[in-house]
Amino acid sequence: MRRYLVGGAVRDRLLGRRVAERDWVVVGATAGELIDLGYRRVGRDFPVFIHPDTREEHTLACRVRGDLATAGPDVALDDDLRARDLTINALAEDEEGRVFDCTGGLADLESRVLRHVDAEAFASDPLRVLRTARLAAELAPLGFRVAGATRALMAALADGGALDALTPERVWKELARALESPAPQSFLAELRDAAALARVLPEVDRLWGVPQPAHWHPEIDTGVHTLMVLEQAAQLSADPVVRFAALTHDLGKGTTPPEILPSHRGHAERGVAIVDALCARLRAPARFRELARVVARYHGHVHRAAELRPGTLLDLFEAVDAFRRPGRLEQVLLACEADYRGRLGFEDRLYPQAGLIREAFQAAFAVDAASIAVAAPGRVAAQLRQARVAAIRRLR
Repeated sequence: MRRYLVGGAVRDRLLGRRVAERDWVVVGATAGELIDLGYRRVGRDFPVFIHPDTREEHTLACRVRGDLATAGPDVALDDDLRARDLTINALAEDEEGRVFDCTGGLADLESRVLRHVDAEAFASDPLRVLRTARLAAELAPLGFRVAGATRALMAALADGGALDALTPERVWKELARALESPAPQSFLAELRDAAALARVLPEVDRLWGVPQPAHWHPEIDTGVHTLMVLEQAAQLSADPVVRFAALTHDLGKGTTPPEILPSHRGHAERGVAIVDALCARLRAPARFRELARVVARYHGHVHRAAELRPGTLLDLFEAVDAFRRPGRLEQVLLACEADYRGRLGFEDRLYPQAGLIREAFQAAFAVDAASIAVAAPGRVAAQLRQARVAAIRRLR
């Protein structure tokens, strides 16, 4: 029996990246032999075991033929590696540090290429389309690109409806991981280039080809703007919740009546319903939905901070729930700044609106609610609002 470190752990070590987790493949052993050695089986349909000491996952080597996967002591290491998704993930390393490569993964690491190992094996799990796009986002700072033949395969799978069978949980998991990557916009760009974005995120895909006023949006296209906003959000914040809000802030523009284009009157209100439907379909956590719907509805208000009346600013703070959750207001401001800077020629502009909003909120927040409760029992809400509006007005 021999075991080999495989997949992302080998890839990331060779790239000089931090190795987050280590997975192993075991060759020349049976399930019973691993159990006798103290391994604990955790995979019901797949031979996955947990090491008794390190708690790392170990999988029996598998051979894949069509839809049939066979694990056993007679399966060679090469058989297992050839069933993996990408060549750079089909590398193995033994316990002496020797690297095994039967698919050209080392050359593709050097060339910075994401290339599938085998078309049939790749197509056996349609989620590999999303994983490839997500890996492109993770490795974008190193200059990786998807091979043309692999992108064509991804497009063929999307066109054939293979992605339609993916569960919402699997789609959300890949999207959430992509949002945590250094270049989440690359995830969307790769999916769109492979005609896969329309299958998994149609609300986002339909933004392409929708024009915006050139005066405010020199990039014109709403889809291009969305990618630019997400890129700015990734530079401003590592918070995936902020990045998701940036991604979804303009979904309402995808439903603007053609006869009023390039104007988008009412897109903020329409966008809230689309965000709700998207989050429900993907079963996104509540914190993602809550911030995304607030940003979709009120990003225009934040952009016009200098023009808003004190009462309207207070309405904004209450809608954001800022008095109970000041951190959410900061998230909103980050997403709005990304929106402002996610335009051609605006990438390095300052965003003074954020400072105006913070100053107004601090003034309203400083109002002593407890004193008002004592002085005006029974009229606390009205008196508190009046005092907060007055505090904001004094800043003008």
